[in-house]
Amino acid sequence: MRRLLSKISKNSRSPEDGIFFEKIYKILGFKPSDLKFYKNAFTHRSTNKTDEKGNPFNYERLEFLGDSMLGSVIAAHLYNEVPTGDEGYLTKMRSKIVSREHLNELGRDLRLIDLVESKVNPQHFGENIHGNIFEALIGAIYLDKGFLFCEKFIQNRVIKPYVDIPKLEGKVISYKSLIIEWCQKEKKTFQFETFEDNGTEEQKYFGVKLHIDQKVIARARATSKKKAEEKASQRAYFALQAQIEKK
Repeated sequence: MRRLLSKISKNSRSPEDGIFFEKIYKILGFKPSDLKFYKNAFTHRSTNKTDEKGNPFNYERLEFLGDSMLGSVIAAHLYNEVPTGDEGYLTKMRSKIVSREHLNELGRDLRLIDLVESKVNPQHFGENIHGNIFEALIGAIYLDKGFLFCEKFIQNRVIKPYVDIPKLEGKVISYKSLIIEWCQKEKKTFQFETFEDNGTEEQKYFGVKLHIDQKVIARARATSKKKAEEKASQRAYFALQAQIEKK
């Protein structure tokens, strides 16, 4: 009976759904039971879709759910793998694994953006859409298959190929945070001086000067204040690395 129902369901699937099913199957490594969750995970808000109750139909709620599931599985893994780690250590390590940079890398590796339904040109998507869709996919897996399937997917796609605890211990998530923490620890003053720096280019740019103890340590330029400050902080870190890392 179960085989018959499965066959009927497969035969009744539209050609479009069949293509989507095959692509999702390759990404997941298992057959999805209900495609609607996965379609939701790849629907951009620009489509303005709503469900039968008139609620917005896009990946953002699934992104929230996936973020929570990912954090829980990673937290459990670290708790078991690092029995000597205190709360602060475990929190910092989890942040490194689920950092936006790392999630974007995961989303890009799986080419998830190719499946996104949107009315916006993909070239205009922000960089973080790769990680957002990855989290939405995890949320879809949880709703479709339950926690154990979700945990297995995270183990296979995140933990096994990407989580190397010794390497992660030395990885810097945010150079800006590192510089600020060091300045506070060493009782040094710091200031990020930002300004528009468009030059002759049409695209908007921001320039940043990082002052430490009233001295300009690094300069940077990027398309957002946040990126410019992070780039300046990274340059400052390498300029001051010997002082920062001294025992």
